[in-house]
Amino acid sequence: MDKNIRKIKVPKEYPPEEGCYLRGNDHSPVAVCVILKWKREETPKSIEELVRVGLETGAALSGTLQTENVGLEKVICNIVANPNIRYLVVCGPETPGHHVGNAVKALYKNGIDKEKRIIGTDAPAPFLFNIPQKSIQRFTEQTKFIDLVNEGSPEVIRNAVWSCYQEKPTRFKNYDLWDMGAYEAEPICTPITWKITNPAYGPKDGKEKEALEKMQDLIRKLEERGKK
Repeated sequence: MDKNIRKIKVPKEYPPEEGCYLRGNDHSPVAVCVILKWKREETPKSIEELVRVGLETGAALSGTLQTENVGLEKVICNIVANPNIRYLVVCGPETPGHHVGNAVKALYKNGIDKEKRIIGTDAPAPFLFNIPQKSIQRFTEQTKFIDLVNEGSPEVIRNAVWSCYQEKPTRFKNYDLWDMGAYEAEPICTPITWKITNPAYGPKDGKEKEALEKMQDLIRKLEERGKK
């Protein structure tokens, strides 16, 4: 690797969110998400293999993604905590119920609306209630989406990760990939503080949204006080 490629030391709290992933090289420019359409305890060996391929090829984080709301929020939290990560590879068979791959693609393309719903997705509950707007914006600015949804070949995943490591632009499918170096901003290393797993319980109007934001702010202040 070119010694001139900028890398940073990740925060000691990184990654801030627990989940079904493996931690690899913190200086890697790529993370891998393998879509999981089965129950966690019924995860096929083929999916586990894709996760291992991602890690062994050099991903910073490699794991499964099951839902288009809290699951995706955790991915966002962990990625923005490490500015070295500049690419997100999403692979594996699309979920017929959650449409996770479609939701991720729509987030990169369209962002979210004022209700924090991902715009233009077929996913049934694409709400990102639990993380701040700045984390969502950082996520889409910091990383580039590599769309391998419905791709299950270990060799293809391996080539995608390898391409992200190259010092010069390398053609992979329709992408030009290379290690761009760390994103020019401080890590955002904060966990989810308010877990709304069902959109029916999300803020329904401005008053409820304001109350939720005040509660989230209070939780953040208490956490910061506890660290002193």
